[in-house]
Order: sequence, then C-alpha cells, then structure tokens
Amino acid sequence: MPNPLRAKSGGRMVLTVPLIVFMDDVSGNISKQWNKHHVIYMSNTALPREMLEKEFCVRFVSSSPHATPMELMCGFKESIVAAASDGIITWDCKYNDEVMLVPYGLFDAGDNPMQAEVCSHGGLKCNYFCRTCKVGGTTVEKKSDNGYLEIFKCGELRTPEGTKMDILKQIELSKLSGGTEKVKNAVSLTGTRDAATTHIVSHLLELGKRLRKRQAGKPIMSEEDVRKQLEQEFEDMLHGSPLEDHINPLLGMPGVNIHQDTPTEILHTILLGVVKYFWGQTAWILDKGHLLDTFEARLESINKDGLNSPTLGANYICRFKGSLIGKHFKSLAQVMPYLIYDLVPRTVLNGWTVIGKLVVLLWHTAIENTELYLVRLFSLRTLLD
Repeated sequence: MPNPLRAKSGGRMVLTVPLIVFMDDVSGNISKQWNKHHVIYMSNTALPREMLEKEFCVRFVSSSPHATPMELMCGFKESIVAAASDGIITWDCKYNDEVMLVPYGLFDAGDNPMQAEVCSHGGLKCNYFCRTCKVGGTTVEKKSDNGYLEIFKCGELRTPEGTKMDILKQIELSKLSGGTEKVKNAVSLTGTRDAATTHIVSHLLELGKRLRKRQAGKPIMSEEDVRKQLEQEFEDMLHGSPLEDHINPLLGMPGVNIHQDTPTEILHTILLGVVKYFWGQTAWILDKGHLLDTFEARLESINKDGLNSPTLGANYICRFKGSLIGKHFKSLAQVMPYLIYDLVPRTVLNGWTVIGKLVVLLWHTAIENTELYLVRLFSLRTLLD
C-alpha cells in the first residue's frame, strides 16, 4: 500500500521541518518604560547552528499586548497542524525540483515562568516544582532527610493526558461547596495550574460564593440549585464548544509532549540562578574578610585567553557586585577557582570548581564526541551527589 504522503505530495519529495518555538514577554517601547507584549518567534532546526543563531533566520510569528500566551499558542497550533496536514509545496533549489514540506514542533523555548505556563504548571514555587516530572512534596517532607534526597531523583514523568485530567478535576472542584480551598489543595498536590482555564475556575468560584451567601430576608439556596446554576453558567461560558478547546492547546498537539519538549533554560537556571547566588555569598565572604581588593587585582591580571572576552572588567565587577548580568557570571564561573584558592573556605572553593566544570559542559555549541561528553557529565553528576 503506498504511503499516504506520496499521494498527498503528488509524487514530490517530502521533507519534514522541525521547528523551535520561542515565546516570551517583551517591552513594546524603545524607552525604559515597560509596555508588555507577548511574542512568538520560530526557527528552522534543520539549519546549521552557525546559521540558526543569526537574526535573519529567526522568524516573527505573532505578537499582542492584549492576547494571553495561551491564546497566541492556540493560533500557532492551528497554523502548524493545518500546514502539517495539508503540506506546503515549494521549490527546492538544491534538488532543482518541487518538494512538499511537513512542519512539526520540535520543542518550545522560553524562560522558566513561560515554560511553566505552556506546560500548565504552577512554577518553581509549587510543592511539586518540576514541569517535567512529579518530584517534590510538602515543605515538611522536603526538609526531612529522605525527602531532601528524593529531590535529586527523577519522579514520575508528567504526561499531557494526566495534566488534562488534573485540569478537568479542578474545574469540577470549583463547582463544589468550599471550592476555593479544594482547588487550592488540588494545585498544591499536583503542581498543575492551567492559565487557559483560570478565568473559568475563578468565575465559577466567585459565582458559587455569591449563590451560597446568606442574605437577609431570603431563603438559603439549596446546594442542588446552586450546582444547577453553576452548570448552566459553565455551559454558557463554553459557547457551545467542547471543553478541550478551552484547555491549554499544547496538551493535545500532535507529536508534542509539552512536558518533555520544554528544555531547561540555562541562562536563568544556572547563570542567574546558582552562579548568581553563589557569587553573592562569595562576595560577602571576601568583603567581610577585607579581601575584595586582592580579588580585584587577581581578576584584573588573570590570563583571558580562551574566555572569548577581551576584558573581564574587574573594577566594574567588584564595584557593582550586586548588579551583574549573565555574561559576567559566565566568565567568573570559569576563573573563580584560580582567584580565590586561598581566600575562602575549602567548601566554597570546591563549589566553584564544580560550577566551573558544569558551565563548560552546558555551554557546548558542538559536541564532537558524544560518548566522552556523557562520561564527563556523569562524573560531574557524581561530584554533585
């Protein structure tokens, strides 16, 4: 039996196009006044890395100061699904012939808050803080010896189907008496919070409170009547469309497991996370010991070959040590052990040594020997454990 794509393409060559989708909130102003817009960009992952990172290879998709991220993503999903279903006929200059392109989403890039939103996850402050798996627990559990050790192990993987069931359960809980606390507990126990249905849940909770409120001179509405009105209001909010159309559209996107397809954003997680706060503690130790001048002199005189940075700006780094950005932390992570070897406690020096090895492995633009890279990564993981 012939492949369906052969018939659809009319015998043309069929090429798949993997796409990187990036969404973030940006300012729409040139000035420093914040004018929040949500934007979506797209890149063709089939391009070589040296081309992929160029500005003209990043394509603008959509932007709005009013539409929510999930509303923008809904339009993006419909476009990609339609293009994948119908195919795109175009001319291939390499083969000098017409071909049919079939695009698909490879992964969704963004910072941690945005990736949590596209995963219908509550974020890093949740008890179950990971958008990929169900690692975590209550504060008491995580502070216990066993609970702390479990944080560093992978939990049960999240699935789009499981997340969708959690969302549907929260909507049903919002119709019950005491729904506010029940929804709050459900979010706490699962880490699931869907931005696309937040307005539905909030509206049902507020309406339920008003209907159940005691009013002077009026009989209390029975729970059965309250449920009927809430169900009717719920149906009116759907406007005759299925509930699935109002849930996070990426949870049902073909070929996409949104929990697995949101790779960790290392700028905020590592440089502006671990490295930033470890630098803050180290700077405090140096300042308290009156060793900051010694550190600055060493930083200024260190050999900068191989850092891809003509100057580290030692005076700036030490003067504005609380206001550094990613490029400063990226350079500091690679040279700190050579600067503080006799200025700080051994535990702090060991920490910077591990951070330096981690940063070098994470900012690999090309992995030439995958097996060797994995061995080094595993050895670093052993040190962290």
